[in-house]
Amino acid sequence: MEKTDVLSLFPEELETLAVSLGEQKFRGKQLYDGLNRGVKTFREITNLPRRFLDVLEEQAELRSMTTERKLVSKLDGTVKFLFGLQDGEAVESVFMRYKHGNTVCISTQVGCRMGCSFCASTKAGLKRSLTPSEMLLQVKCAEQETGEKVSNIVLMGMGEPLDNYDNVLRFLHLVNRKEGMNIGMRHISLSTCGLVKEMDRLAEEKLQITLSVSLHAPTDEKRREIMPIARLYDLKTLMAACDRYTAKTARRISYEYALIAGINDTPADAHALGKLLQGRLAHLNLIPVNPIRERSYQRSGREAIQAFAAITESTYQVSTTVRRRLGGDIDASCGQLRAARDQL
Repeated sequence: MEKTDVLSLFPEELETLAVSLGEQKFRGKQLYDGLNRGVKTFREITNLPRRFLDVLEEQAELRSMTTERKLVSKLDGTVKFLFGLQDGEAVESVFMRYKHGNTVCISTQVGCRMGCSFCASTKAGLKRSLTPSEMLLQVKCAEQETGEKVSNIVLMGMGEPLDNYDNVLRFLHLVNRKEGMNIGMRHISLSTCGLVKEMDRLAEEKLQITLSVSLHAPTDEKRREIMPIARLYDLKTLMAACDRYTAKTARRISYEYALIAGINDTPADAHALGKLLQGRLAHLNLIPVNPIRERSYQRSGREAIQAFAAITESTYQVSTTVRRRLGGDIDASCGQLRAARDQL
């Protein structure tokens, strides 16, 4: 019998569960309050009757997560975690401090099947998708390990969030609950490499999250070289989906662009990208690529990055920023800790 994952349930669902197990409805609210306090076992919820606890232990499961590795940057205090899951798998999360609050970048899958050539997360393929509870636990564990409150969440770690659509959507609503972690949708960013059908589904939800779309190249030819998803959806199709998303939600899309020296960082690339985004409700986030062991990609130089940004912003009036590199001394890009673990 598959046990019920209680951390993935909403309060009203826990009330229904309590009734189905022969208890009064309010016991579900007590269970939710106990879970929200971060208990490790059902027995720690002392205001629940013993008979209910016995049934919960038999029919329900309280997911947990262990910290296998914790790396702290000496440069900026960024913390990278390798969290162990109950089935022996592991995922990575990164805790970052900003002036506007603390951000945790979480994983949505164990591995990834998207195959982007510059990404360490995808090298061993996809093992499985994470449950809502396993996403929630990454945020809770980051808070417990650092002793600091998380105010912002980025779904940009291991995995493609929209390839785990239903679980990710449930997680977003769980972490947003006022009686739970109460993290506002406007403080959550979700990154996708461009799964068009799922982007259209997400648009219908009209959430106030920030959608980040990974472009990484301004032409179909270059994009297909580094992102296999581009063979399924060309830029015309992807940008049409972006326009539909903006029209439905009135939310500005953040376009992610990893600058790879000699591959996609030339002035011609900047002009092509500027033309692509000009006139759209868009923000361009330039990311100096994180070199990985499996590829010879090199990070673009500072002058090339500045010249690229000047073209997109000044010539085409596209709001452009260059992402500040955090955790440079601890390999803070996701996928590398897990890859090293799997090689042991």
